[in-house]
Amino acid sequence: MFKISIFTVMIPDLTPEEAGKTLKQAGYDGVEWRVTAPNIDKDQPPAFWSNNWCTLALTPGEAERAKKIADENGLEMPGLGTYINVGDIASVEEAMAFARTCGARNIRVNPGRWPDPDGISYADSYDRAVHFLTECEALGKQYGVRAIVEMHHGTITCSAALARRLVERFDPDYIGVLHDAGNMVHEGFENYDMGIQLLGPYLSHVHIKNAAWQRPDDGGVWTSQWAPLEDGVVNWDDLFGALKKANYQGWLGLEDFSGTRPTPEALTYDLKFLKDAINRVYA
Repeated sequence: MFKISIFTVMIPDLTPEEAGKTLKQAGYDGVEWRVTAPNIDKDQPPAFWSNNWCTLALTPGEAERAKKIADENGLEMPGLGTYINVGDIASVEEAMAFARTCGARNIRVNPGRWPDPDGISYADSYDRAVHFLTECEALGKQYGVRAIVEMHHGTITCSAALARRLVERFDPDYIGVLHDAGNMVHEGFENYDMGIQLLGPYLSHVHIKNAAWQRPDDGGVWTSQWAPLEDGVVNWDDLFGALKKANYQGWLGLEDFSGTRPTPEALTYDLKFLKDAINRVYA
């Protein structure tokens, strides 16, 4: 049915080699490597985004390292968690070469932040993203790799509708969308069924995490924050019901940012929770 991977941004306290062994022992099918310029200080505590030990640099040597670790532990690589900004086509080509070497199908690209840091309009940001994805598509055909945009708060693809509008002119074999119900709690929420139907053939990968809204003690504007899988806004029965209806049989990529449990416990607990949620709908 589904294969389940871990995006290594979730496990910042493990090295890539440790991650490979740990994921194999825990029963995961695959790994999505965090691929960006490492900024590691072993004298400081690990963190998801600032001091993540489970990060690979975007180099040919690290691509070989990624493949070696995955092969040794029987792990597949559905995609790479790359951090590539709109317009950076040189990094896209480097990432696609990396993906081809290690056997990953997808790389992640950012279509543009919102609000745009330079203050340009949505229309101009959209046009820039179309031009960028046109170049990504051409490279994808050359390398056999797909570039995917994530449904992510703070971007011009925070919702399924906005993502579909951006990608619908492209070949879904080379340009796709990463669905993320956890991100949709922060911004871009739509009915899961409607959104997944909208994405259609562009639905390339699904991330699994949760978030919740918090009321200040003295009232006022609520804020969103990450939450454990079992205690947040995401309705897993509804999400998997929508995926079942769409006959989605691709990968689920786990990235639990709640910090509720230490890494070994989180990996075991989250996998069981996810499988139980799937079985409730698919049994």
